[in-house]
Amino acid sequence: MQNLLTIENLLDLEHTIAASYFAKLTYPWEALPEISRWILELGQTLFPEEYEQREKDVWIARSAKVYPSAYVAGPAIIGPNTEVRHCAFIRGNALVGANCVVGNSVELKNVVLFDNVQVPHYNYVGDSILGYKAHMGAGSITSNVKSDKTLVTLRAHGKTIETGLKKFGAILGDGVEIGCNTVLNPGSIVGRGASVYPVSMVRGYVMAHSIYKKAGEIVPREDR
Repeated sequence: MQNLLTIENLLDLEHTIAASYFAKLTYPWEALPEISRWILELGQTLFPEEYEQREKDVWIARSAKVYPSAYVAGPAIIGPNTEVRHCAFIRGNALVGANCVVGNSVELKNVVLFDNVQVPHYNYVGDSILGYKAHMGAGSITSNVKSDKTLVTLRAHGKTIETGLKKFGAILGDGVEIGCNTVLNPGSIVGRGASVYPVSMVRGYVMAHSIYKKAGEIVPREDR
């Protein structure tokens, strides 16, 4: 079961500049405490011809478009051809890949967005990792702290895995589609190519290449 939750089975490392860091880990949530350090180290290696250091610990690709009303706090890297739209709030520890969309009123904090990720409308993404071409529908959010403030555990196939993390939102595999107004509860992992119906409340592991209709009703995708 735990093999399903590995970086190898969830994420294509060819689509992030943090590939060498992820390659040293087994599970994606192990990256969450390291994001700030990764950004600070990567920032020093970026070519000035491609990236502009706008302020302390903030590197933004010269081909990226960051609207004047957006706020970007460091440490942060915004990749090439990415759009950070009106009133986006990037609170720091954000590694955003190439060709991404961070939309109006979206809030990011302690995240890695692989290339071509879209969080375009009113999303909160905290303490989470979104794989290549993952997409979150309007109003969908990651809930990153349990209501009782205890450490987040993962649940999959009747087994529980301790993460040791108090803050852990969600891991979305490559090509995941999250429907509008969905809540991803702390420690949710959605496998590659899976889709989640709108207005869902997800907890635990969603199988790769499946459709999450509601709790207890997850079916294989017929187009995969």
